[in-house]
Order: sequence, then structure tokens, then C-alpha cells
Amino acid sequence: MSASFKAPPLTEKEFQQQVTELAEILGWAWAHFRPAQTAHGWRTPVSGSLGAGFPDLILCRPGKTLFAELKRDGVKATIAQEIVHAQLREAGNDVRVWRPADWDAVVACLNGEVR
Repeated sequence: MSASFKAPPLTEKEFQQQVTELAEILGWAWAHFRPAQTAHGWRTPVSGSLGAGFPDLILCRPGKTLFAELKRDGVKATIAQEIVHAQLREAGNDVRVWRPADWDAVVACLNGEVR
């Protein structure tokens, strides 16, 4: 009798590591602003109207800047994130929401293919 094993779903942190490692391999520079735990819970020290829903990653390479919001499979962006994403898009920026299930689209995008 053979058992069937399914890998556990990726955490957002694990998925982010995969995305940033691929980005580096493909020549992208990137930034992520990490939250820190305070007496009042987790906080990311950022100010301004874009702060509350700012995407997880900023990726750039010559001629291209990309904002990426990373989510676990089945998790949606918050309303604050959707508002910020819309503002960034209205300003002419490329904003993506990626989940582990979107891996082929992530690879295509970072390779410069349109998806």
C-alpha cells in the first residue's frame, strides 16, 4: 500500500523567498519593508496615505518597476491594499497580486513575458 503525501501550503514568507530568489536570478533589484512586533502588535514603520496597503515588494530593473502583493493561496487583498493598488495603477504602475498557485505567471512576468 502506498501513501500519498501532499506538501503543506506555502506561507507568505516562504512564497516571498521564492519570488525574491527568482527575481535576483533574473536581474531584478527588490525591496521589502518588514513589520516589527511592538507592544501594540505587528507594525510596519511607514507613514503616508499609501502606507496601510502598500504592496509587499517593489521590484525594478532597467526600464521596469513592478509592485507585488503576495498572498497565500485562497487569501484576498484587504480593502486598504486594493485602494493603494488602484492608486498605484492609476499613476501608471504595474501592480500584481500573486499567490503560490500563480507561479507560472510570476515566472512569465519576471522573465518579461506579458501575462
